[in-house]
Amino acid sequence: MGIIPCFGGTQRLPRLIGKGRAKYYVYTGEMISAEEAYRIGLADKVAEAEKLMEESIKTAKVIMSKAPIAVKMAKRAINNGLNVDLKSGIAYKAEAFATTLSTEDKAEGMKAFIEKRSPEFKGE
Repeated sequence: MGIIPCFGGTQRLPRLIGKGRAKYYVYTGEMISAEEAYRIGLADKVAEAEKLMEESIKTAKVIMSKAPIAVKMAKRAINNGLNVDLKSGIAYKAEAFATTLSTEDKAEGMKAFIEKRSPEFKGE
């Protein structure tokens, strides 16, 4: 097409699948299957087209069953950590972790673990 990949193709792709593989796919423009995307770490899961929505909803429900503040802090730590050096990323993660320590969800999660039951998180 005479252009380079947009939407992070030259920046995010090497971080996800490695510099060498990213160069190969960017330079050749080779299309890959869902199975290949899964194999190289570009996709986390593969589902048949007719089961895609069902599998997506199932995964979303698992995430939604977790402590909302902890999920939010983990997301921020991962996303922000990838944009800085390792030392800064670890420092940011420590702050995010500290935020979760003062939540009611943390207390509920630990209590549920000790009592061998499923936690009931409230996002508090």
